[in-house]
Amino acid sequence: MIKKILISQPRPTSEKSPYFDLEKEFGVTFIFRPFFKVEGLTSKEFRQQKVAILEHTAIVFTSRHAIDNFFRLAKEMRLTIPEDMKYFCVTEQVALYIQKYVQYRKRKVFFGTTGKVDDLVPTMVKHKNEKYLVPLSSAANDSIKLLLDAKKLQHTECTMYRTVSNDFTEEEKKTFDYDMLIFSSPTGVKALGENFPGFEQGDIVIGTFGPATAKAVVEQGLRLDIEAPSKEYPSMTGALRAYLAKHKKK
Repeated sequence: MIKKILISQPRPTSEKSPYFDLEKEFGVTFIFRPFFKVEGLTSKEFRQQKVAILEHTAIVFTSRHAIDNFFRLAKEMRLTIPEDMKYFCVTEQVALYIQKYVQYRKRKVFFGTTGKVDDLVPTMVKHKNEKYLVPLSSAANDSIKLLLDAKKLQHTECTMYRTVSNDFTEEEKKTFDYDMLIFSSPTGVKALGENFPGFEQGDIVIGTFGPATAKAVVEQGLRLDIEAPSKEYPSMTGALRAYLAKHKKK
């Protein structure tokens, strides 16, 4: 029976999170413990890429980390972001997060619905004259570049932050006793192997969000039990609810 579930991401800031609804509905306990942490590049490190932020007219945000580090670096470099700058975000949640730094105007903020850049591209194509800047993690691959190249959009990718393993303490390792592990990035899966060499899955259920994360689990020789997003379950909490409901009586 599933009772204790480790979610490899920070605890939700809102008490209205669907994770807390699942706790009440199924009598499970969620432990939020990131397997990795994000470190922003210094302004000196960023300048080495020779990317001129203000030469761009639109920014593509794939995560909140990208937003935080974009505005942090802009402030450190004493750049004033123009009020007519356009923002393209992979989800509405990411788009709304921009309010932390600038006044939110729907006329200059666009967002997708699936969390994938592929879903955002048709909207970007409608604004084909924009010069797009895409802040990314050091772990990012060329998939976004190839996608935008194919649509003949003007774009520049740059690294603004890096992800590093958030090592477990010896005490945490001794008390690592979970019925389910949920990962949201390949970095988290990699950190599991680094912190627990020779990890044996046994009856532990493993779930992932995103195809790259699912691939990382399989490549480590682990069994993948829950995968999102899918056509049936676009969210991780939706996939979790279905799994818990199916195995409730087992």
